[in-house]
Amino acid sequence: MAIIKKNELKKLDKQSLQNKLIDLKKELMKFNTQISTGTLPENPGKIKEIKRTIAKIIFTLDKFKQNKEDKKKV
Repeated sequence: MAIIKKNELKKLDKQSLQNKLIDLKKELMKFNTQISTGTLPENPGKIKEIKRTIAKIIFTLDKFKQNKEDKKKV
Protein backbone atom coordinates (compact mmCIF):
# COMPACT_ATOMS: atom_id res chain seq x y z
CA MET A 1 0.00 0.00 0.00
CA ALA A 2 1.27 3.44 -0.86
CA ILE A 3 2.06 5.93 1.83
CA ILE A 4 -0.65 8.56 2.19
CA LYS A 5 0.28 12.22 2.15
CA LYS A 6 -1.25 14.86 4.41
CA ASN A 7 -3.21 16.48 1.56
CA GLU A 8 -4.69 13.14 0.55
CA LEU A 9 -5.79 12.44 4.13
CA LYS A 10 -7.79 15.66 4.25
CA LYS A 11 -9.72 14.67 1.12
CA LEU A 12 -10.80 11.27 2.42
CA ASP A 13 -13.96 10.68 4.44
CA LYS A 14 -14.13 8.88 7.76
CA GLN A 15 -15.09 5.46 6.37
CA SER A 16 -12.29 5.35 3.81
CA LEU A 17 -9.79 6.43 6.48
CA GLN A 18 -10.92 3.57 8.69
CA ASN A 19 -10.54 1.13 5.79
CA LYS A 20 -7.04 2.38 5.04
CA LEU A 21 -6.16 2.09 8.72
CA ILE A 22 -7.25 -1.55 8.75
CA ASP A 23 -5.25 -2.28 5.59
CA LEU A 24 -2.11 -0.65 6.99
CA LYS A 25 -2.42 -2.54 10.27
CA LYS A 26 -2.69 -5.82 8.33
CA GLU A 27 0.38 -4.91 6.31
CA LEU A 28 2.30 -4.01 9.48
CA MET A 29 1.26 -7.32 11.02
CA LYS A 30 2.62 -9.12 7.95
CA PHE A 31 5.98 -7.36 8.34
CA ASN A 32 6.07 -8.11 12.07
CA THR A 33 5.47 -11.82 11.46
CA GLN A 34 8.28 -11.85 8.90
CA ILE A 35 10.61 -10.31 11.46
CA SER A 36 9.54 -12.71 14.22
CA THR A 37 10.15 -15.75 12.02
CA GLY A 38 13.63 -14.50 11.20
CA THR A 39 12.98 -13.48 7.61
CA LEU A 40 14.13 -10.02 6.66
CA PRO A 41 11.47 -7.88 4.98
CA GLU A 42 12.09 -6.69 1.43
CA ASN A 43 12.06 -3.04 2.44
CA PRO A 44 12.75 -2.47 6.16
CA GLY A 45 12.26 1.30 5.82
CA LYS A 46 8.66 0.75 4.81
CA ILE A 47 7.82 -0.42 8.34
CA LYS A 48 8.65 3.02 9.72
CA GLU A 49 6.58 4.70 7.01
CA ILE A 50 3.60 2.45 7.72
CA LYS A 51 3.77 3.30 11.43
CA ARG A 52 3.90 7.01 10.62
CA THR A 53 0.94 6.75 8.26
CA ILE A 54 -1.07 4.84 10.88
CA ALA A 55 -0.36 7.64 13.35
CA LYS A 56 -1.43 10.28 10.81
CA ILE A 57 -4.70 8.47 10.13
CA ILE A 58 -5.46 8.04 13.84
CA PHE A 59 -4.78 11.73 14.40
CA THR A 60 -7.07 12.66 11.51
CA LEU A 61 -9.85 10.40 12.82
CA ASP A 62 -9.52 12.07 16.23
CA LYS A 63 -9.91 15.44 14.50
CA PHE A 64 -13.16 14.19 12.91
CA LYS A 65 -14.42 13.14 16.32
CA GLN A 66 -13.37 16.42 17.91
CA ASN A 67 -15.07 18.49 15.18
CA LYS A 68 -18.25 16.47 15.60
CA GLU A 69 -18.26 17.11 19.36
CA ASP A 70 -17.62 20.83 18.80
CA LYS A 71 -20.63 21.05 16.50
CA LYS A 72 -22.84 19.42 19.14
CA LYS A 73 -21.83 22.02 21.72
CA VAL A 74 -22.97 24.95 19.59
